[in-house]
Amino acid sequence: MKTYFSPCPVETTLNLIGNKWKMLIIRDLMNGAKRFNELQRCIGATKNQSISQKVLTQNLRELESAKLVKRKVYAEVPPRVEYSLTELGLSLDSVFNSLVNWGEYYKKLA
Repeated sequence: MKTYFSPCPVETTLNLIGNKWKMLIIRDLMNGAKRFNELQRCIGATKNQSISQKVLTQNLRELESAKLVKRKVYAEVPPRVEYSLTELGLSLDSVFNSLVNWGEYYKKLA
């Protein structure tokens, strides 16, 4: 298990969510559970970016390991898997709202 802790709380947070893909995964899961392919389509839809299956899988596993994302497997044929934020992951809502507000503020001034 990867260690995310640092003496600096800002660094700890960035260790957990500080890459482009993790931020977008969390952003898209704030609206509720999504299946893998749905999540892959949502990520970057606004800027025509794409995330590979390998990179999405790796980031989801890291977020799951950090207890920010949960994976639910349904006993169906074909198997269905959904990803959603844990309570801890949902607690990032205020952080994301602050980022949205700051981003809008920056766009007005730049």
